[in-house]
Amino acid sequence: MYVGRFVVVGPEGGAYRVSSRSFPNREITARDEALTVGPTADAPETDNPYVSYNCLRVVETPTGETVAFGNGSHVDPIAEKLELGYPARDALAESLLALDYEKDDYDTPRIAATIGDDGEALIGTVRKDALLVETVDEPTLVATYEKNAPEPFAFEAESASEAASEAYDLEFEHAVCAAGVARTENGFETAIENGD
Repeated sequence: MYVGRFVVVGPEGGAYRVSSRSFPNREITARDEALTVGPTADAPETDNPYVSYNCLRVVETPTGETVAFGNGSHVDPIAEKLELGYPARDALAESLLALDYEKDDYDTPRIAATIGDDGEALIGTVRKDALLVETVDEPTLVATYEKNAPEPFAFEAESASEAASEAYDLEFEHAVCAAGVARTENGFETAIENGD
């Protein structure tokens, strides 16, 4: 099954995976405070605005660290609102609503998730027909296609590297790269799986 890009999130961690038929030549790289999806060195040039973006950011909020991750440029305003002290629900809902679904040939939904250092986890999506933001207490998945409403999902990873690998290895078609995140006693750890 091709579900496109997806996030899976629970109170202890989560992952984001790029699955793509159109732009498979991409990888995730670590920069300062963000993990960034972008083209590989051998990727053909494109002017598609949805190919490169920060997919995961760990930010300092007034109440502690929070991680935000998702499938596009909405990750940055979510992270910025969290830094300003917005509740995670509001940061997700306002940013998803403001940027709306992607205006491409498929009306691709935007998907995102947050985890606070207190274990509060939320998942959200904005589609052509709906804006959904939910608090979750078990691993939950939302994808851009087929599974475009949050649903419980078996996800056993205990570390960031396990989360990235497990997401990358899921049977959904056209895996490109994945990012994992886990909540630890010392803050959030992140990991990258580029399928090398």
